[in-house]
Amino acid sequence: MAVLDDPFADPGLPPHEHRRQDIDERAAKRSERTVALLFTVSMLATIGFIVAYVAIPIDRIVYIWPIGHISGLNFALGTTLGTALFCIGAGAIHWARTLMSDEERSEERHAVAAAPEVKAQVLEEFRKGAEESGIGRRKLVRNTMLGAMALVPLSGVVLLRDLGPLPEDKLRKTAWREGSVIVNENTGEPLRPEDITVGSLTQAMPEELDHHDHDFHAEIAKAAVMLVRLEPEDIKDPRSAEWGHEGILCFSKICTHIGCPATLYEQQTHHALCPCHQSTFDLSDGARVLFGPAGHPLPQLRITVNDDGYLTALGDFEEPPGPSFWERG
Repeated sequence: MAVLDDPFADPGLPPHEHRRQDIDERAAKRSERTVALLFTVSMLATIGFIVAYVAIPIDRIVYIWPIGHISGLNFALGTTLGTALFCIGAGAIHWARTLMSDEERSEERHAVAAAPEVKAQVLEEFRKGAEESGIGRRKLVRNTMLGAMALVPLSGVVLLRDLGPLPEDKLRKTAWREGSVIVNENTGEPLRPEDITVGSLTQAMPEELDHHDHDFHAEIAKAAVMLVRLEPEDIKDPRSAEWGHEGILCFSKICTHIGCPATLYEQQTHHALCPCHQSTFDLSDGARVLFGPAGHPLPQLRITVNDDGYLTALGDFEEPPGPSFWERG
């Protein structure tokens, strides 16, 4: 019986053909310079991205043929970032195709768990592959690649600026000024000392704020206060008593945890409770924190009475109201 040839015989690998760069060092140097040029262009494009982001106005419209009228900023950012990423990829591909080893080898499959001698062989081949890649010998390619890879992430870092404008010192200042009349937040009427009874809590704001202003909600979020009147002998903190008027104390009502209104008032204990996370403040003792996650007392506003008999502020809070923020301190 005739034995048929194996129809699936292993054809083997074609003989390895050396590239021009493998036998001509000048050709290898040209490829090395090409790769370095691509990485350098990537670095320049990343720098161009940052410059365009800073220098080009967001409302600048330009005409680009054949696209038409488009945003100059978007076009510049897209072009520079695309160039930076393309040149990194093109440089890596050109490096691999012309300078790294391209010899194909076949090995028999083996078990997943390798023997110690196999592990040693793999590490040796890795070392040999790294050596054949030229990353240690071709310093120009290596250094420009590292430069391009280090710079291109800056594009994403720069874009973080679009999270919003920097707060600067806006979080430290409120609408309260020396002479600001304190008005009832609900009625808008100026408050006199006789309007605040012992044991009561009144929510208030500066007279300058108008509900129709476009920035009203941003300002009231910092300037909202609450007025409480205690018997003078019940006030434990001497400075707090001095900053008040005839037992009337004025505190920010914005909780120093995450900014909820801490206006649940317990008359007998003089405690103000925040309903969100149960931070508790002792208004008779400088609004110090008794319980909960709040980190510091409610800021107190110094108050007095003007010539017309209305309660007024003697200035802004001495510390930023509300929760802590990253640039506070």
